[in-house]
Amino acid sequence: MKHFLELADWTSSDLWDMLRLAVDLKEEWRAGGNEPILKGKALAMVFQKPSLRTRVSFEMGMVHLGGYAFYLSPQEIGLGKRESIADIARVLGGYVDIVMARTFAHQHVLDLAQWSPVPIVNGLTDYNHPCQGMADLLTIYEEFDHLQGLHLAYVGDSNNVATSLLMGAAQFGMKMTIGSPEGYQLGPDVIARAKQIAQDGFSVEMTTDPVAAVEGADAVYTDTWTSMGQEEELEKRKQIFPPYQVNDELLSHAADHAIVLHCLPAHRGDEITDEVADGPHSRLFPQAENRMHAQKAILVTLLQDAEKTSKKGDKDKKKHKK
Repeated sequence: MKHFLELADWTSSDLWDMLRLAVDLKEEWRAGGNEPILKGKALAMVFQKPSLRTRVSFEMGMVHLGGYAFYLSPQEIGLGKRESIADIARVLGGYVDIVMARTFAHQHVLDLAQWSPVPIVNGLTDYNHPCQGMADLLTIYEEFDHLQGLHLAYVGDSNNVATSLLMGAAQFGMKMTIGSPEGYQLGPDVIARAKQIAQDGFSVEMTTDPVAAVEGADAVYTDTWTSMGQEEELEKRKQIFPPYQVNDELLSHAADHAIVLHCLPAHRGDEITDEVADGPHSRLFPQAENRMHAQKAILVTLLQDAEKTSKKGDKDKKKHKK
């Protein structure tokens, strides 16, 4: 059983297949609608953290492909509180074909995957955000028609989004520079993991200088300075991060053709200015739409693989009976 828990779990070839499938599904949808290739399939969406984009993009993605999706709130499911994660995974697996979970602890999605008889999709954890990463790569690919050798700069808090971007940069052979304050950078274990899976063209540099990070970049990415669950650090972070704001002055150091990305929600006036978010370099809203198309490709890939696995299992059982 294949799950979608982090980009590093998949080969570069597999991710390219998903990316090309996302392009095809998006073109098909814009040309009049997707074929109902997931007709009869059901997606359970388990939420510990609320999200506009994650819920709507997954739900509409399933609808476009002929399937069905439904939302399970923290009050309804209570991962590991009302019921053990192992029990939840096996119960849901008896009802639906695939599960998306958006949690705080990364261990929760790992536990779901360990016990689930159906594919698990990581909709976000404190460690990473692989679905967002695929949407980001799709957006960059649409802009430049290639990925290998491109320079992706990330400035701000090196969080779960930065982790997935780094894994994506490694898998697609991109140069990545990361500008974050001391104490807010990716850990050496994350860097080491990216180097393990790196394809030709990949390199990574970390700096505390945001100007050095964006120098000559093809794409400049930022995210909120304070993620959900870090609210008690808000005032401290507001003192540390202003030099990392993506504004016109910082963007002037990137390539003239540079695009700006943000996974949203944006705290305008903090990590990004209105002038940049709404300006000619911004790709924030095509990027947000691409969550839906990238996730369609992930869902189709996982469900088609699960169907092949199930058929193989049935054949093996018949052989065993004989």
